Amino acid sequence: MRRVGLPVLRPPADHSVESQRVTFISLPLVSLLMKIAVEGCCHGELDAIYSHIAQLERKNGYKVDLLLICGDFQAMRNFSDLYTMSCPSKYREIKDFHRYYSGVKKAPIPTIVIGGNHEASNYLWELYHGGWLAPNIYFLGHAGSVIVNGLRISGASGIYKENHYQIGYDEQLPYDSQALRSIYHVREYCVRKLSLLPQPDIFISHDWPNTIEQHGDVQALMKKKRYLQSDIEARNLGSPPFMDLLKTLKPQRWFAAHMHARFEAEVMHNPVVKIANSNEITIEDDLFDEESPKEISTTATKLKHEVGTTVPNAPSTTKFLALDKCLPRRQFLEVLDISCPAFDTAKQSLRRPKPNISFDPHWLAITRAFHPMLSLGRKQAPLPDEAEARASVERELQWVNEHVPKKLGGKWAVEKCQKFVKTAMSVSPRETGRMKSRTRGPSTYTNPQTVALCDLLEMPNKINPSFEGKPDVPPPPSYHEIKSSIPHDNRLDSAFGRTRRHYSTALCPVPSAWACSSCFIPDPTSLCLLGPCISNSMLSPRPNLTLFS
Repeated sequence: MRRVGLPVLRPPADHSVESQRVTFISLPLVSLLMKIAVEGCCHGELDAIYSHIAQLERKNGYKVDLLLICGDFQAMRNFSDLYTMSCPSKYREIKDFHRYYSGVKKAPIPTIVIGGNHEASNYLWELYHGGWLAPNIYFLGHAGSVIVNGLRISGASGIYKENHYQIGYDEQLPYDSQALRSIYHVREYCVRKLSLLPQPDIFISHDWPNTIEQHGDVQALMKKKRYLQSDIEARNLGSPPFMDLLKTLKPQRWFAAHMHARFEAEVMHNPVVKIANSNEITIEDDLFDEESPKEISTTATKLKHEVGTTVPNAPSTTKFLALDKCLPRRQFLEVLDISCPAFDTAKQSLRRPKPNISFDPHWLAITRAFHPMLSLGRKQAPLPDEAEARASVERELQWVNEHVPKKLGGKWAVEKCQKFVKTAMSVSPRETGRMKSRTRGPSTYTNPQTVALCDLLEMPNKINPSFEGKPDVPPPPSYHEIKSSIPHDNRLDSAFGRTRRHYSTALCPVPSAWACSSCFIPDPTSLCLLGPCISNSMLSPRPNLTLFS
């Protein structure tokens, strides 16, 4: 096997060692194959997903570089977060994520996720523009795009609902029954922003593009999922805006979930046009995206090609893959070899490069250009037409290229700007199961990652509430931080619900800057069931107050 990037010794005619000169081969740019695992619906089963990938690695002798999760991630930090997930109450349960959030576990593979229709919507809203849900687990935001080793990976969270497509974000905690659903419905605001991106290598969504089933084995799909037949026949299956995005962006690959079925399709974007003679052409595909047949014929006639040649703009395709949810004997995960854009091997070591999640300059420019139109009321602010929007993005791209690298030390790495910070309390690492009966609704938090991104782009933070004029309050402690501060573990376990007991004299280990918003009583002699307060994250900033039990 030829080794690249190494010096080649070329001795002169006399073969004397002293006169040997070292020269380097000028190498072309080459492609690197990344092994990317794609998961359908997560449904909180992170342990099972990472375990399955580890089994595949041992069995096949490879190393997965990156994991993409196509929604229903369920980033539940505590029982309070369950109130913001839209589903019947019997399905609201804490699963694996809180252990990764608290630091008990760490994702073994860099993971990129988008949201679906069963999420901790309050937490995802904290990171509307994207950010780290937990160490090594990055959320693209309600819409977003990043660069990973040269690959542009873009995505959109949520599903399509026509009634909410053109409205703003007027949802506020506590969510009522309507807001609980509208918060995860895709907005035109996000789709318009995504449509201005350069061609992505990968696009991930939860919902399917509308009529995508017509580009694959639709009969097999209807046999597998009979309840989809009526939507398929009416051509109502999937999201119309996502199909528009697919035709506009023409990504090489599109991954999705939501329907709990594995399905493949391939969409051809450009028809193949062959010149039969100087006055006649034949068109092999009648799927026209932007040009009419007459316009293509006129263009082809003007080109002086010999018989049998092909008009420029060779056909491009988008390969679509949807996967099932994480359950035994389901097709919920696949590992694919995907070629990265070319890079200079002369500047690379022979070792496999570590996946690096970086900002997409174009997406940062789009974010700045559209930020004034981000509406927090029912009515969406008017959006610019395409020509005006592209001109605005072009101006902002110049600003981004000039200012952002300076702020990030000459690099684009996300971790140079956004660092994971716990905002809400996490439950005990051993805690699982359904919502506790005494759980109160979630609190609203300002996420430092959103603040950092807004500061980077010099735009106001519309997402998180402002606490100007209030004293700085540290984030709530984790279970392990509290546990390490008290000598008797059995007492803390009782406080976190391991044993149902009351304490009347002991001081709560929670720092004095935090107080329980559900059962704090000024009289320190009052009894309090400490367990639900801590384990359910009912702590809120109240300076100079201490929670007694």
